[in-house]
Amino acid sequence: MALRFDGKVVIVTGAGRGLGRAYALDFATRGAKVVVNDLDQKVNDATVADIKAAGGEAVANYDSVTDGDKIVQTAIDTFGRIDVVVNNAGILRDAGFTKMTDQQWDIIQAVHLKGAYKVTRAAWPYMKKQKYGRVIFVASAAGLYGNFGQANYSAAKLGLVGFCNTLAIEGKKNNIYCNTIAPLAASRMTEKLMPPQMLEQLKPEFVTPLVEYLCHESSTKTGGVYETGAGWISKVRFQQSKGAVMKAMTPEAVGEVMKQVEDFSEKPAYRKSPQQSIMGALTALKASKL
Repeated sequence: MALRFDGKVVIVTGAGRGLGRAYALDFATRGAKVVVNDLDQKVNDATVADIKAAGGEAVANYDSVTDGDKIVQTAIDTFGRIDVVVNNAGILRDAGFTKMTDQQWDIIQAVHLKGAYKVTRAAWPYMKKQKYGRVIFVASAAGLYGNFGQANYSAAKLGLVGFCNTLAIEGKKNNIYCNTIAPLAASRMTEKLMPPQMLEQLKPEFVTPLVEYLCHESSTKTGGVYETGAGWISKVRFQQSKGAVMKAMTPEAVGEVMKQVEDFSEKPAYRKSPQQSIMGALTALKASKL
């Protein structure tokens, strides 16, 4: 059975090119009304024109994601509601850490982290009132694992994971589900880093299915982090080793147990909340005194 979005209104930021354009086009073919957001008016209008030429409904918005309320207002003024937000907009300002400027740091945080906050914050009350919403945050492998020359980008992208995790908790009671993806796809940000044959296997269209699945009303997945690209999908999660209890509160005692602290061979735990993490520590302390 085909997953349709008839009657649903979708905002896709950074939708003029690459992944954002792929999301916007496919949502529209599946019946969604799409707000196509991009600062570049030319490519934005082209995406809207392609959607309309295929019989879909779309409206262009040229505001910065840091003015997220204006983007959401476009959805409300044009279509009367908002059901899905795909926080896709992004830029790069790569530099080695010692050469990185405040401006390179600040603009990345503004576009990726603050931008996602501003758009989602503006959409949230509408989703809460209608008791329905789906939100996608776009992280990166650089955020999950780090990458040389991308301290600013990595910080913002991992920040989105934490942001999403909390919204998944707060939104669940109102049927608002939030997930994070870390896509690997050919784009302006990757075309100079990979050979043509690899880029061909990493078409943006190969990431779109996961986004649409997570955004569909039939999906109740929330708080997940998924890596995806070339038709491959993997779920990522944090694990906690069994750990060790120090015999004395000294740095020397830390050195004595560090090998055990870093040992994940004995069935690591998967904590889902700060409370569970604390209970893990308390359980270990109790066991050490038996």
